[in-house]
Amino acid sequence: MNSKISIRFYNDREVRAVWDEEHAKWWFSVLDMLAILNNQDDYAKNRNYWKYLKNKFKKENIQLVSATNQLKLTAADGKKYNTDVLDSEGIIALAKHLPNNKTTDFLDWFTYSDNTIDGQSRKKAYSLFESGLLQTLEPGTIKCLQQIHAYLFGGLYDFAGQIRTKNISKGGFTFANALHFPATLTVIENMPKL
Repeated sequence: MNSKISIRFYNDREVRAVWDEEHAKWWFSVLDMLAILNNQDDYAKNRNYWKYLKNKFKKENIQLVSATNQLKLTAADGKKYNTDVLDSEGIIALAKHLPNNKTTDFLDWFTYSDNTIDGQSRKKAYSLFESGLLQTLEPGTIKCLQQIHAYLFGGLYDFAGQIRTKNISKGGFTFANALHFPATLTVIENMPKL
């Protein structure tokens, strides 16, 4: 399987994922999701809980278990282990079967629901693309990038469309250091226009 690895963060907790080129979809670690929803860092406890759920689902004839695959994912110790994974539909179905009050927030995050900033900006991205406005902007300029940023994040962030002067992070991921912006933006502005 030709694949690439991704790590997404929910409240500073990682969800490992693998892109499956052959089937054109992501596979997500079941144990990472359970760790988040149960606020549990103990790998053995998460693994045992998943075993319990798999047996319960089999007895109740819930088809989730048959949708589970095993892929090698890198663990905290740096080694790769076979890990149970589900695709997006499987993760959503599993979350809906869990007796946990955190599942709604998790599903909002996971599905980029309109209730989240990511979901709202995604909706704006579709709208921007469909509006034809992109064809009116001067490509390859800082002004163009600022206009796109303002459109996507206006009303969501105070600094939408502005060149950031402060460092920011989200979900444990640190964005580009603002100190480097002047030099980087000069390089972008001077790139050849195609």
